[in-house]
Amino acid sequence: MTMKDILNRMLNHEELTREETRDILLGITRSEYPNEQIAALLTALQMRGITVDELLGFRDGILESGIHAQLDCDRYIDVVGTGGDRKNTFNISTTSCFVIAGAGYKVAKHGNYAATSKSGASNVIEQHGIKFTNDIDRLNRSINECGIVYLHAQLFAKAMKFVGPVRNALQFPTCFNLLGPLVNPSSPQCQMLGVANLDQMRLYNNVYQKIGIDYAIVNSIDGYDEISLTGDFKVTTNDYERVFKPSDLGLRTARPEELQAGATEEDAARIFDNVLADKALPAQKDIVIANAAFGIQVFERGKKSIDECVAIARESIESGKALATFRKFVELNS
Repeated sequence: MTMKDILNRMLNHEELTREETRDILLGITRSEYPNEQIAALLTALQMRGITVDELLGFRDGILESGIHAQLDCDRYIDVVGTGGDRKNTFNISTTSCFVIAGAGYKVAKHGNYAATSKSGASNVIEQHGIKFTNDIDRLNRSINECGIVYLHAQLFAKAMKFVGPVRNALQFPTCFNLLGPLVNPSSPQCQMLGVANLDQMRLYNNVYQKIGIDYAIVNSIDGYDEISLTGDFKVTTNDYERVFKPSDLGLRTARPEELQAGATEEDAARIFDNVLADKALPAQKDIVIANAAFGIQVFERGKKSIDECVAIARESIESGKALATFRKFVELNS
């Protein structure tokens, strides 16, 4: 099918199949379409709204055309946010990953440089001298010896470079902004995802059900793509859908300014270090505990209560295990 045929179908308000969007993505990687046609397609999808199967097809194409990270352990989790909430929070998801790993769970963290904040996952990791790699032996050594591996997106999702110029030229979010959390090259069996609004929560809920993994999707009602503890937050998992208050977890309500990453990457890295060393502001520590706790509950397939998971996350920080895990990670990956 030519891009002309595809665009005519879009103009007729038709939906594309999962196989069709997979084929489109693979065609993009083979430079079969001019940028103007790609821009037209992405614009049409953004105006109409992407379907679950269309999003999954793009995901299939990205994974198929990229590098797979074959990890030799049976079960591990990724904790990630969609980004785009423009709140400039510190690296909550990344910090939570080391807390989860410190508690004895395996983590395959997928991330990239910041797009709308001062510091993305790759920024804060790189600040500590980490050298990114897609060497499978090194990746497996990391997850086996310290419980966590970091997968820098640009080394794996080769297709993204083909749509980069178009995305930059369009100057508005496209469906590719939704794909980041779905293209972890190790295909984790469980994931905790933070989204910026409830429409995204519904979309990803349907996506995860089709993929067939254990998941939790979280959204703070005031617009954070993570559990911010600044007010009520909603959680959707394989087993339940519920709105929580910070007090339901035995935690205090946070102020927005307590979540800020600061003005520089160095500021964000300092907060990351302070949380793992149990020297952070109480609100910063509590926010990481909350996010890590729901990640642990996903890993445990809901067999532990959220109170138990909060206690496990807290112990990971206060015992020094989270910090020890990070130090071992730096040693293995620098």
